[in-house]
Amino acid sequence: MGALLRQYAAGSALTCDPVDQGLLNRGYRLATTRGHYFLKHHFDPETADPAAIARQHRATQRLADLGVPVAPPLPGRDGRTVAVVGGHAYALHPWVDGRHRHGGQLSTGQCGRLGALLGVVHASLERVMPTRCRAPGERGGGEHEGEADGRHLTVRRDLTAPRDLTAARERAGGREGTSGRDLTAVREGAAAWGLTAGRGEDADRGRPAGQCGSGGGARQGEPGRPSEAVHHRDAGRHNGTPGRSEAATPAGASAKPSAPAEPPHSADAHRPNHPNHPAGRPQPQPRPTGSNSLAETPPAPSADPADTFALIDELLAHVRRHQPTDAFDELARHRLLERRALLEQHADRRPPPGGSVGWVHGDFHPFNLLYKGDAPAAIVDWDRLGVQPRAEEAVRGAAIFFVRPTGTLDLPKARAYARAYRRTAGATPSELAAAVHRVWWERLNDFWMLRWHYERGDTRADSQFPAASALAVWWTREYDAVCEAFVG
Repeated sequence: MGALLRQYAAGSALTCDPVDQGLLNRGYRLATTRGHYFLKHHFDPETADPAAIARQHRATQRLADLGVPVAPPLPGRDGRTVAVVGGHAYALHPWVDGRHRHGGQLSTGQCGRLGALLGVVHASLERVMPTRCRAPGERGGGEHEGEADGRHLTVRRDLTAPRDLTAARERAGGREGTSGRDLTAVREGAAAWGLTAGRGEDADRGRPAGQCGSGGGARQGEPGRPSEAVHHRDAGRHNGTPGRSEAATPAGASAKPSAPAEPPHSADAHRPNHPNHPAGRPQPQPRPTGSNSLAETPPAPSADPADTFALIDELLAHVRRHQPTDAFDELARHRLLERRALLEQHADRRPPPGGSVGWVHGDFHPFNLLYKGDAPAAIVDWDRLGVQPRAEEAVRGAAIFFVRPTGTLDLPKARAYARAYRRTAGATPSELAAAVHRVWWERLNDFWMLRWHYERGDTRADSQFPAASALAVWWTREYDAVCEAFVG
């Protein structure tokens, strides 16, 4: 500890107490002769690279400069924000008292402000993160430039051609305007989101027909077919109902629930190296090599029902072998059989790969957002900062914030959240409709909680399973209503 603190002007340590341990990293409340701090130990190999951590730190500092509620780390005596001691990477953050709030604890107006906040995050990341990154020695060009892991990278936000004229017109007149915002406009939006986002007006309420499940030829009450909207890349998934937390927690890390809000390696969950895939354990996701742009990386495929059917059979075998049978086993068996029947019914609605991507937080849920009173104080845990479909992060966040214990979504709150998100992010209704479809499909194929329980003996997510498993069924039945809430 002494060697670490000598790298900072933070005084001498008095106490160092662990906070609720997250899934990826370790955190401590550090009291010194100069104040209170949050010390983050970047422990997980996938997120512990000092260069990647420094990039996250630069991003949060730039966001803070725009007025986004974040808590950037403190620089050391040498100006660096990452301290490497004994081969381990650490960062020192200010301690910010705050509380986590689930959607049930937010008013409808506050839900609108929450959606506006995420929209401001996405729009601001578009300003401060690179869309084109020079390799060492390369001369600059006309695109937005910066650094990303020392490689030449180009983010092309639309990876597929528009599927219809509506989507094309939206891109020409709306979505692409976001990247042209000047710094002043983004800064003003970040400063004003808490005051304006709760309003019910929405300039894009004139949604074209046929974007939800019942339009464009879909059967009444059933999810829309993949060809009916511009669908987006698969990405991480969230599940479950976070429990209520009233404990003060630091900036720089979140006090995690006893059960995680999502699996620790969520990106591309249906690739063979993901815990949801029958092949097994999570491995680091490879970044593009031998490619000059992210756009050249093949889009991640959505879940293949054939893989999911095989996984269901494996999990049912685990349930049968568990003796004596308990209530969790009974519920797991019921949900697995139920999900298999739903997948057989909706297998033709698998969304295709491709879509529009941008920089996202990567892990937006109640336990990564601290409130001070009624206002957000800090968005924390930026370890998964990366390029993913932006609208899908908005839908996944809503599915965690607004899920009820019975496994239904609070649609009025989700509607207020989505309207405000679209306004501040510059997202179109068709983008949200496609994201709803892809996240619904993820949920229909997602069994990470059961894999943790039966394959790892990890029961931290057990309390979330009843609501999460019920949500997939309810969402399928109420697909049109859910879609309408996000685009109406």
